[in-house]
Amino acid sequence: MAEQTLGEPSAPPPAERSTSRIRFFLRRCFRVALLLPAFLAILSLPGHPQQRIQAGQSLRQHPLRKEEPVTFTADSVTYDRAHALVIASGRVEAWQDDHVLRADRVVFDRNTGVATAEGNVVLLEPDGEVLFADHAELTQGMREAVLRGMRTILTQNGRLVANGARRTSAQVNELTRVIYSACNLCKNDPTAPPFWQLLASSGVQNIPAKRIEFEDVTMELFGVPIFYSPYLSMPDPSVKRASGFLVPDFGSTTFLGAFFILPYYYVIDKSSDLTITGTVDTQQGPELDLLYRKSFNSGTMKVEVAGAEDEHSLQGLLFGTANFNWDENWRYGANVNLATSANYLRDFRSPAYGQDILESSPYIEGFGQGAYARLDAFYFQGLLQQVIDSELPLVLPRYEYSFVSQPDSLGGRVSLDFQAFNVVRPNGANGEQAGNDVRYQLPVNGAYGDQWTFIFDLAGVAYNAYALNLIPDFSGITRGSGVIGIPTAAVRLNWPFIRQSGDSSIIVEPITQFLMRPTYGTRYFNGVPNEDALDPFFTDANLFAFNRFPGLDRFESGPRADVGLHVAWLENDHIFDGLIGQSYRTAPEPGLYPTGLGLNGTISDIVGRAYFAPSSWIDFTERFRLNHRSMNVDFDDFVSSFGPSNLRFSLGYFYSNVEPFYYLDGPPGTPQPQPFLYPRNEVTFGVNTKYGPFTVGGYIRQNAHTGQPVLIGGHAQYENECFILAFDLFQLYTTYNGVSHITVADFSFTFKTLGQFHVPAL
Repeated sequence: MAEQTLGEPSAPPPAERSTSRIRFFLRRCFRVALLLPAFLAILSLPGHPQQRIQAGQSLRQHPLRKEEPVTFTADSVTYDRAHALVIASGRVEAWQDDHVLRADRVVFDRNTGVATAEGNVVLLEPDGEVLFADHAELTQGMREAVLRGMRTILTQNGRLVANGARRTSAQVNELTRVIYSACNLCKNDPTAPPFWQLLASSGVQNIPAKRIEFEDVTMELFGVPIFYSPYLSMPDPSVKRASGFLVPDFGSTTFLGAFFILPYYYVIDKSSDLTITGTVDTQQGPELDLLYRKSFNSGTMKVEVAGAEDEHSLQGLLFGTANFNWDENWRYGANVNLATSANYLRDFRSPAYGQDILESSPYIEGFGQGAYARLDAFYFQGLLQQVIDSELPLVLPRYEYSFVSQPDSLGGRVSLDFQAFNVVRPNGANGEQAGNDVRYQLPVNGAYGDQWTFIFDLAGVAYNAYALNLIPDFSGITRGSGVIGIPTAAVRLNWPFIRQSGDSSIIVEPITQFLMRPTYGTRYFNGVPNEDALDPFFTDANLFAFNRFPGLDRFESGPRADVGLHVAWLENDHIFDGLIGQSYRTAPEPGLYPTGLGLNGTISDIVGRAYFAPSSWIDFTERFRLNHRSMNVDFDDFVSSFGPSNLRFSLGYFYSNVEPFYYLDGPPGTPQPQPFLYPRNEVTFGVNTKYGPFTVGGYIRQNAHTGQPVLIGGHAQYENECFILAFDLFQLYTTYNGVSHITVADFSFTFKTLGQFHVPAL
């Protein structure tokens, strides 16, 4: 095979001898090939000119320059002097400036400047696009081209086919009788229509703008027309961001009636964009939604503003987030979440609907070696009818700091957790508070596998509070101030015993922890505001915790002993891991913990967990709490999944003798102490199956006490290489924010490389 680099052609000198004529004639042929525009029309090759590329690979786009040298290879090259033709045949490949042409035969006419490529014509673009043609004619230094039977492979499996194509100035392809699809052809019958395709009488592929426009367009599904448009414009599949209308949504809901949503996406520059979404409906006023996004070198920002006439009044929302890096150790930002009402979020299907509270907060935080600091503030807006905004706290500000030291010469570490905040409520408890927890922890390994941990801890809080008789404390006093401290010394022993036999390992690990600290009694905390420790819970997760209250508002006191037994078994794919334990104290602390948690007496309830996976087909996890007197189950959380990967079932059961948030179902202003009289008892069941492109699943949650369903839902999805059809449906049988028996259904259609649209119902 010959490989040549050609220069500008010149007139052949007179021959003196036949041998020199032949040599000069061959050199002349190679030079003439420089004018082959066919070799320069659509070429792509990264790096060295002989390096091959794969279709769809993203490369830097180069301009086509006539001054670049042309290099080509072919099995044979001949020259027809009579007709001024250069003929390259047999595996012809030419490249120039990262553009490649391949064909079985290329003929260049010096008289007309036309290069003709025939037989398996392939043109490779630097951006990864691959173009096939039955026949190609190129002129004007490859800037003009006419192709017959053009077929183009775009990124993301996009396919563009046209009976004919004309390239102008190497920038625009004018197409006739166009077909576009991202679907594969049927292997058994390639002549059958693809899953979906666009058929257009004509089209324009704007190469620099990366955009494709169609005229007189029909969309077919399995060869059946389902949609017609006189005009359709879409970005090239390789484009990640392009201005234009997005796929609209339409449907009907209880609160909007029939609606139509049309978004427009506008690319402002390389780092920012704006999405403008308009909604028209039959029951409420039209809505306008603006979403602005901006990327900076140091962070990102997103702001959404929307408004509409909803329920005969002007409603709206303002959502925003900003996160920036100051340097490698510090970052700052804010999130803003405000809405005029929960009903507005519900009616216009905002993703924020379903939240109980909206939170807005500016912050600054820093990270160091073993250290973390954060300064922030909080504003809360309630979305439930039972939540009164005047009773929600305004935190101005809050500061927290955590530190863990490097090990000292003995292997011990010092840790520090500090928090200070100021809380303001128009109708509720107010005050300032600062809490601190300093700890030194020293691990020691014994001679017989025993693992000891010695801990010295000092926790304390300083406070100044007003209106303690109001929410959330409901205290018997109205004001309190002072400083309290709780010193603790503790030792913990983990003594694992391990037995191995072949692939089987059994671990039996007794765990014992003793804590020594003064006994203060419940009255010690009478004046301390309670912001973080309103909903404690006793499980295996905090059996060995120093303080079973979240936050630093409440502390346990008095000597305490925690004992537990950890057992594990591992053998190939068989796993069992379990823990059971109990706590003992020298004196009870009546009134410190809410009723029903099993911690107010000298002996706690029994807590435990168990995880068992005898095979890949089944596993279950059980967490429980047993009343130490009656052995009744006061808390049970069971989750299991079983079945093969393509047909998986799930089963769950949850029971708790207390419901900390039961008051949210009552009228506004319901006092908090009531909820602990009500249990929660639910069963859940679900199934998911996947067979080829199909995925189907369903779930149900039911009140085990009343036998009534709480939630029923299901989903189904079909997905292939170019299309996704998804359906989601659920019905909520309980009352949420004054609305009962909510039913939500949503169809979503995704035509890959084109867009997605929903048909929801509520």
